[in-house]
Amino acid sequence: MNGLGNEIIVADMRGRTDRVTAAAAIAINGSSDTKFDQIMAIHDPRTSGTFGYIEIINSDGTRAQACGNGMRCVVQALAAQTGQKSYVFETLAGILTGDEHDDGLIAVDMGKPHFGWQEIPLSEEFIDTTGIELQIGPIDAPILHTPSVVSMGNPHATFWVKDDVWNYALDRFGPLLENHPIFPERANISIAQVVSSDHIILRTWERGAGLTKACGTAACAALVNGARTKRTGRKATVTLPGGDLLIEWADNDHVILTGPAELEFAGVVDPATGVWSRDEEAA
Repeated sequence: MNGLGNEIIVADMRGRTDRVTAAAAIAINGSSDTKFDQIMAIHDPRTSGTFGYIEIINSDGTRAQACGNGMRCVVQALAAQTGQKSYVFETLAGILTGDEHDDGLIAVDMGKPHFGWQEIPLSEEFIDTTGIELQIGPIDAPILHTPSVVSMGNPHATFWVKDDVWNYALDRFGPLLENHPIFPERANISIAQVVSSDHIILRTWERGAGLTKACGTAACAALVNGARTKRTGRKATVTLPGGDLLIEWADNDHVILTGPAELEFAGVVDPATGVWSRDEEAA
């Protein structure tokens, strides 16, 4: 599936006790037909009142706490299968809810943002995380500097720029910043241009996946960081390389992400080895 071009594999692991292995994820990502950003593995519920537990695996085999575009794909896949429109899931980031609307768009409640340096987490104390000391380039003329940082269940750094986000070599800077010592759990790195109080243009280097056409939690982080630095309001369209997401930081402090999801094809995969086959009707 894809969420605005963010390539997602939804793996139905219900009724099983095994997990998608790191080796399988790497093998699946090695095929051009199944190259992905995240695997969303649906497991049986661990907590009463939830539909299931979602394990999120990056293309490098590491685990992620949250993935907004992936959650939309999960909701759409399950809605098509069951007819149910509303879901409650458990993830490493906590309890998340998702709803498929009548127009086909899917809204996911991504929970509350966290701003404390230990919650994000950062490796050193910053009282104010609306702008931390971090830069790329010469000290007297940095290319990127002073990002706003937040956890949306996973760590995010938003670098603010006034010009075109495509003017920056994110493919070069992304890996350096993702793995900077200030981020003990690595981080998602975004470049954001505020067009107006309700419009942000965003590019993201995704932790464990690299350059991506869309990152839902990065869009949520950009809106939250924009609102708390007075660059934006609490609701905005975030334009990503793959398209637009609507993000709202609601009065109850929860962040709501709304956007599309799309089925590309279905099949069967071995979660231990990554060997897969496409369904005949979709071949």
